[in-house]
Amino acid sequence: MVIEINKNIDNYKESVVLGLTARQLVYSVLSVAVGGGIVLLLYQYVGLTVSAYIAIPVVAPIAMTGFYSYHGMTFMEMMKLKLHFAFANRTYTYVSTEGEQAVRKLRLEEETKNKAGKKSSTGKKGDNGGSGFAAVRKKMFRMFFAMVLFFVLFVVLAVWYKYRQ
Repeated sequence: MVIEINKNIDNYKESVVLGLTARQLVYSVLSVAVGGGIVLLLYQYVGLTVSAYIAIPVVAPIAMTGFYSYHGMTFMEMMKLKLHFAFANRTYTYVSTEGEQAVRKLRLEEETKNKAGKKSSTGKKGDNGGSGFAAVRKKMFRMFFAMVLFFVLFVVLAVWYKYRQ
C-alpha cells in the first residue's frame, strides 16, 4: 500500500466549506456583510453605483486579510511591516575604518566639488545624503492626505449631485 504525501506539507491547508479555509471563510463573510451594509446604507442617498464605489476601498482590505499571503505573512502583517519601514525605520550609515586616509581624501574632493558647483550654479539642489529619506517621507504623507481628501471630496460631490435637483 502506497500513500502519497506532498513534499512540502507546511503549505497544506484544510478546507472547511467550498474549498475555503476557516480564515478565508470568516473574512469573506465579513467583507460581504460590511460591503452589503455600506451599499444598503448609502443606496438611498447616492445610488447603487456610487455606493458600490464607496464600499470597495473599505471591503478590499478586509478580503485581502483573509486571502492574501506573501512569504507566510498575512496581509495585515505585511502592511504593518510596510508602514514600519516607510515611517518608523531609521537610516543607518556605514562608516568604514579601512583606509581612512583614502576616505578623507575622497570626502575632501567631494566637498570641494560641491562648493565649486554651488558657487557656479544657482537654483540646483545638492545631494544632502540623509535628507532624501525625510523628503520621501514628507511626500508620502502629502500623497496619503491628498488621497483621503480626494475620497472625501468624491463622496461629498456624489451626495451633492444626487440632491442638486
